[in-house]
Amino acid sequence: MKNKPAVYAWAFYDWANSAFATTVMAGFFPLFFKQYWAVGMDASESTFWLGMGNACAGLIIAMLAPVLGAMADQGGLKKRMLLSFTTLGVLMTAGLFLATEGQWILALLLYAFGALAFSGANVFYDAMIVDVSEHEHLHQTSALGFGLGYLGGGLLFAFNVWMTQNPADFGLANTGEAVRWAFVSVALWWAIFSLPLARYVHEACDSAAPSLWQAARSGIAQLGGTFKNLRSLRHIWLFLLAYFLYIDGVNTVARMAVDYGLSLGFDSGVLIKALLMTQFIAFPAALALGWLGEHWNAKYVLLICIATYAVVCIWSSTMQNAQDFYWLAGGIGLVMGGIQALSRSMYARMIPLNQAAEFFGFFNMLGKFATVLGPALMGLVSILSGSPRFSMLAIVALFSAGGFLLYFVQEPKAEASH
Repeated sequence: MKNKPAVYAWAFYDWANSAFATTVMAGFFPLFFKQYWAVGMDASESTFWLGMGNACAGLIIAMLAPVLGAMADQGGLKKRMLLSFTTLGVLMTAGLFLATEGQWILALLLYAFGALAFSGANVFYDAMIVDVSEHEHLHQTSALGFGLGYLGGGLLFAFNVWMTQNPADFGLANTGEAVRWAFVSVALWWAIFSLPLARYVHEACDSAAPSLWQAARSGIAQLGGTFKNLRSLRHIWLFLLAYFLYIDGVNTVARMAVDYGLSLGFDSGVLIKALLMTQFIAFPAALALGWLGEHWNAKYVLLICIATYAVVCIWSSTMQNAQDFYWLAGGIGLVMGGIQALSRSMYARMIPLNQAAEFFGFFNMLGKFATVLGPALMGLVSILSGSPRFSMLAIVALFSAGGFLLYFVQEPKAEASH
């Protein structure tokens, strides 16, 4: 890697924003929303409003992502737009500290805008991989980002769990106060570790960046041109369809694993330990798979990751105790970072470099929509079979279909993308 400071500065943004994904989105906000902000509200109603908040934020960014990406391609606006979304996310996350008990509307609005900012920033962060890395090192660069993300997010989440379980050790009155300060810690973490990217990562044409209005007009025109040339981009769209299917499986496992564990009667402490275990295993595993993808064949490494996920889903239907759940977490940790990292880097090698942000807009749009089929399949199979164990088997269909399509995708040579 020729420009190591820029590569590491870019990768550390994953370390920075993963704190929001782990502590806020996956960890404390859903629990705190029910027990603190929406206290006294019927459980089903609070679940509805939490789901609506997530859905609205996801839908908005999914629809805007390609347009925002196309805008950012006009004169090098990726970094400016990334930092703008980051600032919004940091402010919204810090603002959760100010939402007091019973203020569920304020809390939900802050969370929804924070989630939107998190996802919006990722559109430009993913696209900037082509600005910091040579094409022959894209797989390792992408893996470095995901690896640091899992490590950083896991470290802060572990600290926040310790703080909420032992608030007196930190001079705090109770768990509720500890959770509120946990949100502040995420905001600070996100802001501080974004500074290296702001300082060391540059786009070739930063100085020529147009106004947002000019970028919007040119970006929409560029987007229209892309749709007119779909036939010449066959393998990109084939890859995106494959990605949509198998990443839906990945997202479903991530979102439903805790619920699945609870339905089998496992203690919440076991589930938190398993989540932390997955985070820390994913760090070295992502780096190893990134190296393997660069020195062997990224597509075949991806197919191995997909097959591993399918085997884990099949095996999970036979789990009997907490030790089995830990083994499940370990298996997922081995391939979770790799499947995400290599998907991003393989895609980056396929797309036109001067339209990177636009095409990563499509990539992130599908990632947002890829949380529909899996949960629906799980729910349907669970109802029809009367057993949650069979519901995990339904996810195997998504991995099988995604892997089948991916097999026919042709990964270009490094120089083919220039």
